[in-house]
Amino acid sequence: MKRSVRICHLFSLLLAIVATVVSASSEAAPSSVAGTDELRAAYAGPLEVAEGKRVAKQSCAGCHGIDGIATIKGIPHLAGQRASYLLMEMRAYKAGARSDKSMDGAVKFLSDEALLAAAAYYASLDPAPSSAAKAAPAKADALSAGKAAAAGCAGCHGDTGISNTPGVPNLVGLDPAYLVTAMTAYKAGQRKDEMMKTLVGALSDSDMKNIALFYALQKPAVAQTPVSGDKAAGKAAASACAGCHGEQGVSGSPATPSLAGQDSQYFLAALQEYKNGSRADESMKGVAAALENRAMKDLAAYYAALPPQAPKVVKPLSTSEWAQRCDRCHGINGNSIDPRIPAIAAQRLDYLEKVLLAYKSGARKSPQMSAMSASLSEEDITALAAYYARQKPRAVVFVQLPAK
Repeated sequence: MKRSVRICHLFSLLLAIVATVVSASSEAAPSSVAGTDELRAAYAGPLEVAEGKRVAKQSCAGCHGIDGIATIKGIPHLAGQRASYLLMEMRAYKAGARSDKSMDGAVKFLSDEALLAAAAYYASLDPAPSSAAKAAPAKADALSAGKAAAAGCAGCHGDTGISNTPGVPNLVGLDPAYLVTAMTAYKAGQRKDEMMKTLVGALSDSDMKNIALFYALQKPAVAQTPVSGDKAAGKAAASACAGCHGEQGVSGSPATPSLAGQDSQYFLAALQEYKNGSRADESMKGVAAALENRAMKDLAAYYAALPPQAPKVVKPLSTSEWAQRCDRCHGINGNSIDPRIPAIAAQRLDYLEKVLLAYKSGARKSPQMSAMSASLSEEDITALAAYYARQKPRAVVFVQLPAK
């Protein structure tokens, strides 16, 4: 009786299905088929749902199950999915806008009416139950972990990476990739400094990444150390450095350090080491070899006075923060109320991982989803998939308002 009442409400009394076909430029739907159709209502009653079951049995059940609950890895549940989204995606496969060998064959010879009936049938079913997938281990706050790990650096480099000790480098304003490379070089003995080798020797790769992230997210400022040398003369000499280190000492490459605001004594010592070969870098050795000590001091004075800039680094989000962003389109806890956007609550975990990775790699196209997934790490994707697989799914009734 409960199922009959639900079908009646969904498909007979109000709006059973909102069949949506949007243009490729639509900003609302995660994926779409090029076309000119507009949002329209398509009514489906018990007969249409019964026809949809027949179509599903012939063309869909082998992968998605006749109950819409998939048992094959990487295949999505369809039970309780938003009907117009199902129709839109099936039409995308049929039109060639999406490609999957199994789906292409399944929908190739089906009419729009058959696709509509199948979408109505699967939408009428009770959603799959929530997954018993365990929550992924809480991801450590990388910024807090970096701050804690950097406590041992503060004595020389300052609490936030702004040096007040002559000869000790500023660590703010440096790209994390460069700072990790530098720490790794000290750890491997490629850069000669016994104290630094000892300090970084106890750090894991994760520790170094977190430390680099911590310093990258601090407000940059020039080193609080004395400067000697002629800044004006240094500016003239810096033209040879701008190609790699930037016009104002702010590098555009993660592999090349920014020099703006750097401690002048550290800068001078580094140039001297490149010149005598105790610090290895073929490109820097040639530049330093042509410099006299006076010119090095002038360059150090010039760069020390330039304002450093924060590198383009985004603070990592927690799983709950990512989920808040996902919920903006997919509904609270993944229960979409937009007929064009899929519900993801209780969806198969392996399917969610597969789809997010496809959007991230560009194998599946959507400007909105590609932008969202581009910043996701594999760890983020695993955690998000597990989060939504555990959410309780809820059916949605789409109500058609009377014309004014």
